[in-house]
Amino acid sequence: MHANARLTERGRRILVDRIAEGRPISHVAAEMGVSRTTATRWWRRFQDEGPAGLADRPSRPRTCPHRTAAPLERQVLALRRARKLGPARIGSILGMPTSTVHRVLTRHRLNRLAWIDRPSGEPIRRITTSAPGELVHVDVKKLGRIPPGGGWRAFGRSTEMRQGVLRVGFDYVHSAIDAHTRLAYSEVLADERGPTCAQFWARAAAFFAGHGVEVRAVLSDNARNYIGHDFTRALGGVEHRRIRPYRPQTNGKIERFNRTLLEEWAYVRTYRSNDERTRALDRYLHIYNHHRGHTALGGRAPIDALNVPGQHI
Repeated sequence: MHANARLTERGRRILVDRIAEGRPISHVAAEMGVSRTTATRWWRRFQDEGPAGLADRPSRPRTCPHRTAAPLERQVLALRRARKLGPARIGSILGMPTSTVHRVLTRHRLNRLAWIDRPSGEPIRRITTSAPGELVHVDVKKLGRIPPGGGWRAFGRSTEMRQGVLRVGFDYVHSAIDAHTRLAYSEVLADERGPTCAQFWARAAAFFAGHGVEVRAVLSDNARNYIGHDFTRALGGVEHRRIRPYRPQTNGKIERFNRTLLEEWAYVRTYRSNDERTRALDRYLHIYNHHRGHTALGGRAPIDALNVPGQHI
């Protein structure tokens, strides 16, 4: 029903009420700005079905004789899932028009490869939450340290530079992100062992509690640092969920956050020292949580999604 429709559901009720008073259908139709045929159709539907007959109905046909046969549809879906082929390739194999194959894939939500889990070929089912703290994702990202004075990003990848650069090891960026609001907390630590992850979670939990978020469940991968006793004790009774093996898509929100950190913090500019980059993390997290709009939040920042007055500073 469009905004300028002559007869909304309320208008149809007015129409049948006037006809029920004994007034001529043609007169009522003229008053309502519709044809006599339209007024008659709604009057007869009201007589047959009562008030329920005045409700909107879908225009989709009950049957479609020319719809692609079910066995052929199954072949289309099988080729899509097994070989990840596009409509043109599938159409040439099965002798079907490309447009028909596309309609079949669209009907089954397989028309975008981005919506399909590549190993299994099944549609991706996204984890959704209804409140802050319902699920917090955690993960660790390994990041090469920057030697004093800057690394190859500052001086290039020349042979002389590679020979002269000290091997300074790695930093480990520990992160936690609330699935509902995308509120995030990160720290740069020296390793990713169990005790380190446990200590990180204690500080992350305090961060979320300070923003009024009561964490009810934590989602991690199956790394030893997360399934050991140290991390389990640190959770303090909070439900611990783990992803299926070799399915990082399940932890997609933290994986996407890791990528955002690399693009907007770690590699956004050339740092001259490792400490300089580490210090920049706190400032970036403030921007991320308080000022950076998220498509998943309708353009709002995570702190706005919490609906906590006075937090946006």
